[in-house]
Amino acid sequence: MAKKRDKSAKPKKLATIWFISDELWSRIQPFLLEYWPPKRTGCPLSDWRKALNGIIFRMRSGCQWDHLPTKYGSKSTVHRWFQRWNKNGMMERIWAALVSECEELKSVSWEWQAADGAMAKARFGGRRSGQIPRIGRKMARNAA
Repeated sequence: MAKKRDKSAKPKKLATIWFISDELWSRIQPFLLEYWPPKRTGCPLSDWRKALNGIIFRMRSGCQWDHLPTKYGSKSTVHRWFQRWNKNGMMERIWAALVSECEELKSVSWEWQAADGAMAKARFGGRRSGQIPRIGRKMARNAA
């Protein structure tokens, strides 16, 4: 039997997540290790936790990838991991882990999301304006 929620009780305010806590990281890291086990040779993998913190910062602040602070690592590395995790559905699993931390968000519909593009850069420079028609013939007065 489902509990009825008291409408007069205010839900507690959620803290803004700007970085992954140790407890949350211990839940997310096994997902990542399923797809990318530790390498024995070659260059070591980048710091996933730092990259994920960079992704969260980028999503929360709305900054461009080029303006990502250096404390999150290389902007191209953070962006590359974001693309990989989106492609194979890993971001959905990470997002589910983040949402599960917030019990009061259970009634939120996560199927539909919207983004405001008013602050986005014009693609290909935007629409070109037409030529301004001349009003009349320009005649300079004779200096003589």
